[in-house]
Amino acid sequence: MRNPQPRTSVVVAHPSADLYGSDRVLLETVDGLLRHGARVLVTVPGPGPLVPALQQRGVNVVYCPTPVLRKSFLSPMGLLRLAVAGVRGGFAGAGLLRGSRPDVLLANTITVPLWTVLARLFRIPVLTHVHEAESSASPALRAALALPLLLSTDIVTNSTFSAETLGASLPRLRGRATVVWNGVPGPAAVVPARKSLDGGLNIAYLGRLSHRKGVDVAVDAVVQLRARGISASLALVGAVFPGNEAYEEQLRTQVAQAGAADFVTFHGFQQDVWPYLAAADVAVVPSRLDEPFGNTAVEALLAARPVVASNTSGLREAAGGYGASCFVEPGNATALAEALTGIRESWPRYRELAEADAIRARERHSPAAYGDNMARQVSDVAARGSGKRDGNS
Repeated sequence: MRNPQPRTSVVVAHPSADLYGSDRVLLETVDGLLRHGARVLVTVPGPGPLVPALQQRGVNVVYCPTPVLRKSFLSPMGLLRLAVAGVRGGFAGAGLLRGSRPDVLLANTITVPLWTVLARLFRIPVLTHVHEAESSASPALRAALALPLLLSTDIVTNSTFSAETLGASLPRLRGRATVVWNGVPGPAAVVPARKSLDGGLNIAYLGRLSHRKGVDVAVDAVVQLRARGISASLALVGAVFPGNEAYEEQLRTQVAQAGAADFVTFHGFQQDVWPYLAAADVAVVPSRLDEPFGNTAVEALLAARPVVASNTSGLREAAGGYGASCFVEPGNATALAEALTGIRESWPRYRELAEADAIRARERHSPAAYGDNMARQVSDVAARGSGKRDGNS
C-alpha cells in the first residue's frame, strides 16, 4: 500500500480513555493511520481501557490534563474550574506539542478545543473529527461549542446530520465539513439469532447509562411487556460516566420499585459486547435526544439482531435503510414496548431480515475503508500545512 505522506507525524487529542462509541472509532482511525505509515501519538487526560488498546498497536500514549467541555461548567464555579483546568492544560499541552512537533493535530471531538487553539499557536494544521450534534442545545451554546472549529484547517463529521448541525450553529461552517461514516468492526463470527423465542424475548441495551440515552425508558418498556403477559428480559451493558453515579442509583431504584430485579440485569462496562448481543434477540437504542450517529445500532445490525431505535436524525442515518430496524418516538416507553411486541409477533421475518442486514452493515461500515479514508483526510491536511510552511520559509 502506498503511503499518502511518508512518516506523517500525527498527535491525536482525545477527551477520554473509555471504550464507547467515539473511543472505538478512534482505534479504527489509528489503525488506518498506521497502515498508511504515519507516526501516531495519542494524548488523553488519564488512564482507562482505551490506553492498553492503543499501546497494543504500538502507539505512544501521553497523559495530559485537558479541560473537556461539559454542561457542569455552565455555572460561576464551573467556569472557574474550567479556567483553572485550561491554564494547567495549556502549559502541559504546549510542552507536548513543542516536544513532538507533529505535522498534524487530530482533535477527536469538539469537546477539547484547547488543543485546537494550542496547535494553531504553534502553526500546526488541525483536523477536527466531530462526533457531536447538539441540536437540542440553546443557539448560544451551540455557537460557543462550534466557534473553535473556525480555527481548524479541516473538519470531518461522522454524519450528514452532524455537518448540518454545525452549519446551523455557525453559518460560517456551512459546507466546510467532509462526512465520513464511522467504521464499525463486527463480531469475529455472527451467531445466528434463535429460530424460536422460547423462554421470552431477550433485549439488550449497549452504551452509556444516562438520562440522555433513555435507559430508564427501556426499563419502563420491559416492565410494560411483562404487564401484558409477555415474557421479556433486559440486559444493560454499560456504565455511567464519572460524576453521573446518581443516574445509576436512580435506575436501580426504578428497577427495584417495579419489581424488575429478576429480569433487568446490570452488567456494567464490557469491552467485548458481542457475547451480550449473541445472547440477545433484539437491541434497543432509546435515546431521548438527537444522536450524531449510532454506533451501538450498527453493532446490533452487524450481529444480525433487529434494532428498535429512537426516531432522531442521527439514528435514522445510522440504522435507516435496513429491513430489521424500527424507529419509535423518543422517550415513549409504550411505543418502544409496542415495537418490541411487533418484532416478537413477526419473529421469523425479522430474523431473516436481520441476517441480510448484517451483510449490508459490513459493507457500509467497513473499518478498513473508513481507516483509509481518515488517513487520506489527515494526509491532505498535512500536505496543506507543509505547503504553507514551505511558502513562508
